[in-house]
Amino acid sequence: MTNKDMFKGVAYKSLEEQVGGKHYRSMKIQPAEFINENKLLFAEGNAIKYICRHSVKGKQEDIEKAIHYLQMILERDYS
Repeated sequence: MTNKDMFKGVAYKSLEEQVGGKHYRSMKIQPAEFINENKLLFAEGNAIKYICRHSVKGKQEDIEKAIHYLQMILERDYS
């Protein structure tokens, strides 16, 4: 689980379980908690998730997925 002192108020009991693997459980701060606490949008959250897990789960495919979401953000916000 993540260090609860780093965040101000919300305790995410749902992060104590992970469906489909353990690749997030070993992280100091789980991507879902970081994404929720910073109120990030869908594409930003997914890019962060794939970047965080690529070395332990999806390898190159996860990096490609992160790039795809970053391209969406560029198109959405800067085109």
